[in-house]
Amino acid sequence: MRPGTVGPVASANFRAGVVAVVRNSDGLVLAFERSDVPDQWQLPQGGIEPGEAPGAAAWRELGEETGLGADEVELVGEHPEWTVYLWPSEVRRNGKRLGQAQRWFMFDARDDEVVPRPDGVEFVSWRWVEAEWLVGQVVGFRRDVYARVLGGV
Repeated sequence: MRPGTVGPVASANFRAGVVAVVRNSDGLVLAFERSDVPDQWQLPQGGIEPGEAPGAAAWRELGEETGLGADEVELVGEHPEWTVYLWPSEVRRNGKRLGQAQRWFMFDARDDEVVPRPDGVEFVSWRWVEAEWLVGQVVGFRRDVYARVLGGV
């Protein structure tokens, strides 16, 4: 499978998506507070549209959810493999969608004065945090994947 392509991991049972990790020069990660669950923090993420390359989806989701684009951040890497997690039973849709398969993309802030603009729909607030802190704040069913990927950030 070519890097950056939607591979066999994504299927009718697993939604194909992307995650955007933005880091600053101190190695901190940009975390966002969810609008629907106060005090729950995560990274920008979202689904890959039909015909869309994962890298393009990462840029789109980052822009839609945070207002950040190429003037503020630079794409510097991609996690080498798909990550997969299961949704809890109450989140699954009619038993058909079991979870998500995601590609993770790493961005560096062009300067430490980057100010995102949360969309107010998905996110309401933001802060620079240690990766370990974010792993402890993300919803439980995503925690293992966050720990695996962010452990290398």
